[in-house]
Amino acid sequence: MVEIESESEDQQDPVEAFMSLDRWPSSPVETFLVGFVIVNVVGLRHYEGIISGREIVGLVREELNPYDENAIKVLNMRSVQVGHVERSAASVLSPLIDGGLITVEGIVPKPPGKGSRFKMPCQVHIFARIEEFERVKLAIAGGGLQLIADNNASFTLSEAMAVKETKSTLGEKSVDEIFKLLDMKVGKQGVSEALDPPKDMIKSELFSHQKEGLGWLVSRENSCDLPPFWEEKNGVYVNELTNFQTDTRPDPLQGGIFADDMGLGKTLTLLSLIALDKWAHLGQSSGNINGEDEEELGEEEYNPILDKKSKRGRGSRKADNSRKKRKTEDLNAKEMGKRPALGESSVLEPKTTLIVCPPSVFSSWITQLEEHTRQGTFKVYMYYGERTKDATELGKHDIVLTTYSTLASEESCEGSPIKKIEWRRVILDEAHVIKNVNTQQSRAVTNLKAKRRWAVTGTPVQNNSFDLFSLVAFLKFEPLSMKSLWNSLIQRPLTQGDENGISRLQVLMATISLRRTKDKAMVGLPTKIIETFLVNLHEEERKVYDQMEDEAGKIVKNYISDESVVKNYSNVLSILLRLRQICSDLSLCPADLRALLPSSQIEDVANNPTLLQKLLLVLQDGEDFDCPICISPPTDIIITCCAHIFCESCILKTIKRTKPCCPMCRHPLSESDLFKAPPESCHSSTTEKGSSSRLSSKVTALLKLLSAAREARPSSKSVIFSQFRKMLLLLEEPLKEAGFNVIRLDGSMNAKKRAQVIKDFGVPAPVGPTILLASLKASNAGINLTAASTVYLMEPWWNPGVEEQAMDRVHRIGQKDDVKIVRLIAKDTIEERILQLQEKKRVLAKKAFGKRGQKEQREINREDLSALMNL
Repeated sequence: MVEIESESEDQQDPVEAFMSLDRWPSSPVETFLVGFVIVNVVGLRHYEGIISGREIVGLVREELNPYDENAIKVLNMRSVQVGHVERSAASVLSPLIDGGLITVEGIVPKPPGKGSRFKMPCQVHIFARIEEFERVKLAIAGGGLQLIADNNASFTLSEAMAVKETKSTLGEKSVDEIFKLLDMKVGKQGVSEALDPPKDMIKSELFSHQKEGLGWLVSRENSCDLPPFWEEKNGVYVNELTNFQTDTRPDPLQGGIFADDMGLGKTLTLLSLIALDKWAHLGQSSGNINGEDEEELGEEEYNPILDKKSKRGRGSRKADNSRKKRKTEDLNAKEMGKRPALGESSVLEPKTTLIVCPPSVFSSWITQLEEHTRQGTFKVYMYYGERTKDATELGKHDIVLTTYSTLASEESCEGSPIKKIEWRRVILDEAHVIKNVNTQQSRAVTNLKAKRRWAVTGTPVQNNSFDLFSLVAFLKFEPLSMKSLWNSLIQRPLTQGDENGISRLQVLMATISLRRTKDKAMVGLPTKIIETFLVNLHEEERKVYDQMEDEAGKIVKNYISDESVVKNYSNVLSILLRLRQICSDLSLCPADLRALLPSSQIEDVANNPTLLQKLLLVLQDGEDFDCPICISPPTDIIITCCAHIFCESCILKTIKRTKPCCPMCRHPLSESDLFKAPPESCHSSTTEKGSSSRLSSKVTALLKLLSAAREARPSSKSVIFSQFRKMLLLLEEPLKEAGFNVIRLDGSMNAKKRAQVIKDFGVPAPVGPTILLASLKASNAGINLTAASTVYLMEPWWNPGVEEQAMDRVHRIGQKDDVKIVRLIAKDTIEERILQLQEKKRVLAKKAFGKRGQKEQREINREDLSALMNL
């Protein structure tokens, strides 16, 4: 096992990306077309972007423009800037965009004429929530712009995609007709031919579903077809969705989303893809590796993990090319699998694959390389911790392994060797990490140069369909990689409950993704049984819970009625968090419960530093809260006077901008408006029993279940997941007192320590431990816990995908026993309602990859909050 260095020096700096977003982050909301205004796009001669016909364009807010604080830049479908919206119009629209009142989309009715090289007209279509229509109309009229709404005769002249969908002109296809034609084309392609990897490179035998997956990956990588939505008309290439035209043939879409269920061996399939590609590539360039040739490469070079230089130079390899070529030609075709057609492949093409993954998955890739590849197959470089600055050095390797945060830390560094290379392929493992397209790490991977791009995740949809947009943007799938078009064609119909939205999403996923579930993959995995064990709270817990829920319900009801849920999201989160913690153990809650309830007036919170500190303590207890800027669990937590939570470094960098304000509500901020988290000493009571000396109802139920399982099978192992680190600490003592051998895995451990814990857990009982206490977020991806056969979930998670990832650390290829999942749920509490919310998210995730034509429910909205609070 190779030691992994800590990544502490690779702190990402996401503030620059966050501050330059075209839109502040928000949850999907229902918006409708208010109308459109006609503005001029100016500065055409200063930019390279070209408009050749009637085209959709992207309108992107550019807050950091040094010349105009209201700037809105205009991009063509290829995301190349065309110009800016004229200042007079931008000064009216930008404050409405910044305030979250409107979103805008643009379309150029016609290209600039020969006599108009400096400007061209653009229709800006304005969308808002219905309750904001009048406010938006007044602001636009007051700014001197003429809004053409649906009650205006000129509205029929709009080129809006929303209008075109229902009023297509003669000879044009509607959007849904375009998607339907694509669906028919995909349906005719059939199942990809199964392929075997080269036996002298991959030593493991693939399951049938992995061979079929390998065939799909190879066919995608070697496709020469026009990308979806493009067609050739008289030598000109036209995008049917946007009407963008070009004389240059668009590059094929060589890649996609590899979304097989967790635990089906995606890593081995991907290693087989790299091996098969290298084998075919070397075959064409009269070279080969390994087998008897390993001796010529030097005994140090065969190590598939450590980056070692060969003892013999390139000259000895070149001298034996003819013998290698003969060996390649003599290989048995049945043993080696079929060689993919690579066309006119050149030895000068890039050969290196970049694999990006979270730190927790790093050691898993290394283990998989050791287990599945023969010695000498790949030269691998770990771009992590102390690393080379020489791009040429990286290009000498077959595989470069790195992490998302390493790339994010180098995003603003022009000298980064990662950015200088055009990679043969980039593979994003656990690609849902970039589900928020606005983060630094998402931007870093999207900006990489690569021939082929793969997004690999077993949970491509975790919260809503917008999770998929970041993957589409990474794949460079034009034009849907443009946010405004995604919003128009996919996101808005879904949010409004329009069945066309889910139908289009299903066609899109069928076109660019492969997803097989365990029940259909025929891999012979043992059975997985999921049970929900309802726990009755004892009298004291029930009294405290009911009191808390009653008080909290009144506050949340007020937020909902006065439309201030988003503004008070930190307060809402803390309320929900406390209710969930009471369900697990009263010891997680301080005695003074009422003081933890935030006031319904934000001003009162701002003037109460003591209450702010207590609110911080609430938020520190949970692992499911992310800083809105870096989208990671906050470090050195800061709460603002407007009650929003950030990392200290993130918010300090943000307020140093020219217009310091809260990124969430735009409240003016200075350093005196920031409150720091209580010192660590506040956690000294984490192992005390709190207000009650008796064990909680859940802990008591868990001990009974574990004892019964031990009596039935003494050597069996179990994993207990909780999202609260305090809960894991509280569990250790009673479990040890009950005679269980316990170890713990949580987010406070570095990668090296985590790897050691996982290794220790694999030691068979009675020598090895039988119970692993695991943090849900630290253990939900990329690790193998098949030593266990039972999983206990101490509380439900908002996101069912995270739970499923955690379960599938145990239920995966390599598991020999049936797996039992037990969910401990407090009866008649918020936990039962969270299960209902999870089911809604599961339905969306399934439908995105389901059969076309299914009707979609609305995405999660404020009604869900009412349901959670039992209002």
